[in-house]
Amino acid sequence: MTPTLSIAMIAHNEEKNLARSLASVAWADETVFVDCDSTDGTPQAAHAFKIKYFKRPNSRAVYVNKQFAVDQAASDWVLILDADEEVTPELQAEIKRAISSPGGASAFTMPRRNFYFGRWLRHGGKYPDTQLRLFKRGFARFLPLPVHERLDVDGSIGALAEPLNHYPYADAADMEKKLAFYSEILARSYSLKGRSRAFILLRPFTRFLSAYVVKLGFLDGAEGFKTALMDFRTVMSAARRYRG
Repeated sequence: MTPTLSIAMIAHNEEKNLARSLASVAWADETVFVDCDSTDGTPQAAHAFKIKYFKRPNSRAVYVNKQFAVDQAASDWVLILDADEEVTPELQAEIKRAISSPGGASAFTMPRRNFYFGRWLRHGGKYPDTQLRLFKRGFARFLPLPVHERLDVDGSIGALAEPLNHYPYADAADMEKKLAFYSEILARSYSLKGRSRAFILLRPFTRFLSAYVVKLGFLDGAEGFKTALMDFRTVMSAARRYRG
């Protein structure tokens, strides 16, 4: 029999992104969708597609709701997809080949293309941005980490070649909202790691120089500069929040 595939997705106020994301995986056997207390039209946008719908509180520990979504999946394989991501036809074909291969890996990574200001950034540390997202059901679980959720896999991990598309910001308002969220997560990470005050003060500048100069972000033109500057703002905001 052909192996089946479940999509596991959580979303909080992702009304503007959902149609693209859910349409890109309409071919899957099922989509488990967990709405995390959205206050916009996310539930209505999600119900335009064939989904298994759940509603949960919006936990800052992102792994909690992601693991809940995975636990509701009934297929042989699970693909974790964020609401601002898109599976291309090429990636779809490669996923189908990978899960149909007997004796293959228990999980697979894939590169991710990040689109900022309308452009796919090849430099500045934004590619290949490898993601571990596809696994046999029951062979991977999220580790209970307070920040930077991560899967723990039981078995070997293979690598897909086709990239996943990522559109992190729908508009300027979405950018400001997510900047605040990521800066809070980053500040928590600094606290947990016990970063020094000197590290915190210098980090926004070293982050900018690393992305724009060392990792060749300048080769992505104006979009590369604006993205490096946006990362600078995020890290600077995290430094201001830091209470270590």
